[in-house]
Amino acid sequence: MADRRRGGPQPTARPSRARSRVDPARLAALEVLKAVRLDDAYTNLVLPSVLRQHGLAGRDAAFTTELVSGTLRRRATYDAVLAACVDRPLSKVEAKVLDALRLGAHQLLSMRVPPHAAISTTVDLVRAKVSSGAGGFSNAVLRRVAQHSLEEWVARVAPSRDESPTKHAAVAYSHPLWVVEELRSAVGSEELEALLAADNEPPRVTLVARPGRATRDELPGEPTPWSPYGVVLPGGDPGEVPAVAEGRAGVQDEGSQLVAVAAAAAPIAGRDQRWLDLCAGPGGKSALLAALAAERGAGLVASERQEHRARLVARALRTRSGAAGGGAAGALADGVLGVVTADGTVPPYRPDFFDRVLVDAPCTGLGALRRRPEARWRRRVDDLLGLVLLQRRLLSGALDVTRPGGMVLYSTCSPVLSETRGVVESVLGSRSDVELADASGLLPGVPDCAGPLPGTLQLWPHRHGTDAMFLAVLCRKG
Repeated sequence: MADRRRGGPQPTARPSRARSRVDPARLAALEVLKAVRLDDAYTNLVLPSVLRQHGLAGRDAAFTTELVSGTLRRRATYDAVLAACVDRPLSKVEAKVLDALRLGAHQLLSMRVPPHAAISTTVDLVRAKVSSGAGGFSNAVLRRVAQHSLEEWVARVAPSRDESPTKHAAVAYSHPLWVVEELRSAVGSEELEALLAADNEPPRVTLVARPGRATRDELPGEPTPWSPYGVVLPGGDPGEVPAVAEGRAGVQDEGSQLVAVAAAAAPIAGRDQRWLDLCAGPGGKSALLAALAAERGAGLVASERQEHRARLVARALRTRSGAAGGGAAGALADGVLGVVTADGTVPPYRPDFFDRVLVDAPCTGLGALRRRPEARWRRRVDDLLGLVLLQRRLLSGALDVTRPGGMVLYSTCSPVLSETRGVVESVLGSRSDVELADASGLLPGVPDCAGPLPGTLQLWPHRHGTDAMFLAVLCRKG
């Protein structure tokens, strides 16, 4: 591993020498943490540019990625450990020093980095970016951290599971208290810790072969267990896979693939030509839906409110030079009627126009904490009400433009009951022209996926290895 060759004796207190020894991979990780903290940056967006800036690729890039993502996922646990090793409140520790200490704690407690390498490289980093004195402070703190394993530290710093199970889980599995409570309500106490542990596992990179444009056999990796179009990439850069580079395949979580599969499979009465993805950004589900629509002679409209996300959707739906299906580079792929920038709560389409609609609504994202490590610290319980109101309006708007006999698939990347069962029950209670259909047969072979309402579906990281996607099918009465 990249870190094993970076071990060595303890650094001197001379800043110029420390600066020359700063490890680029760890420096890049520190810069990403700073961007997340100061600019509310998203890790998956800022990390690639930082890696390019430092010339990191291959194993070094993978090391930096795990260092950043793992540190963000386990931040609450590491902060509890660091608080036990520091002689002052963590709020009194300079922010960039605390970022570096968290990076050091992750290497010591959760990565196979030799302790001397984890400590010395972190101290070099602090000396170079802050001061020699801060480096000495960091050296002392991390030596205390290294005295115990992660399991031993959790036993020391986490509240008792018997006396306070929620507070214990919040520290032991590094989730905010309110998130623990919401997930407990959704999955139940017996499976809660398994779910929280799954949230802390690095997600697999999953590819999707868009039917009619690519086959699963031409993609590297093992087939996904549930999606007929997915493979798990064994390693490397997905962009180097020819089908991905040509836009015939893409990177897409298996749960997201299954949402598109279900949206295409739900039975409807009568015509099946006009499909709509109402909240299309950034375009992964739209690309798979468009391919499925093209196979049936149908067409998809991809609608997205935010202009910059609409551009991402358009990019995902364009063919590229050499792509299957022909068409000039930059042309919309077969099965795409158009990409529209529009507000889904008041969609600019004729009433009763579409046959099949997907509403993958904006949500807390608590079902994708594996791949969005900063989300658990960015969301607040106060966000729920505004999101739920938006979700109801989006679902109702989708039903307005769906013809009688057609269907709307409502989906969220969240298992939170107010965003799933609560939204569906509210819309059903306010409209006499809508009924809940039984979606249980839409994902054959996927076990233990019954949702919180009869006929709905719920995927889980700890059961299915996917994001926690919720699915409900609502039909316009004929």
